[in-house]
Amino acid sequence: MVTINVAVLLAVIVIIRLRRRTQARSRFDEKMTVLIVLALGILLAPTPVGEGIADVLGQLTTGATQAAR
Repeated sequence: MVTINVAVLLAVIVIIRLRRRTQARSRFDEKMTVLIVLALGILLAPTPVGEGIADVLGQLTTGATQAAR
């Protein structure tokens, strides 16, 4: 049996949708892309990869805040 990771499948769909030209997108296409990206974020958030990304982003924002002071 072949299993497909839903997060990987959504990531591929996002990449394919974002490669299209901006002028060729309708409002529905843009809304659908946003929903797919949100679903991908929800799937990645509880995983070790998602936690790693959140940690890196947290360190970047902390560094930027401290640099601005």
